[in-house]
Amino acid sequence: QVQLVESGGGLVQPGGSLRLSCAASGSIFSIYDMGWYRQAPGKQRELVAAITSGGSTNYAGSVKGRFTISRDNAKNTVYLQMNSLKPEDTADYYCNAARWVGATRYVYWGQGTQVTVSS
Repeated sequence: QVQLVESGGGLVQPGGSLRLSCAASGSIFSIYDMGWYRQAPGKQRELVAAITSGGSTNYAGSVKGRFTISRDNAKNTVYLQMNSLKPEDTADYYCNAARWVGATRYVYWGQGTQVTVSS
């Protein structure tokens, strides 16, 4: 079991920056692939950025070059640095932890943090 707690959301003006944090507890953080997802009102949840246990990263095309995902295994925390924010980045952002155990994929979610980009 992994417990995930997100923080860092809020209201920011277009062009501004925010850094989201996701603190994990309950298991060995370093073995998990971590991801940030977002869900805007009326839309499906989508992957924003992911980082594997080995440190490889992947980004949605809409955020590439603006967002950076990173992890600090010593602090059991994954971050999402969001720069040049746009109104279309407004959504609830969720942290995700996943790992394979044999043929079973275990997935855990945080409760989400709201990001609003508006002037």
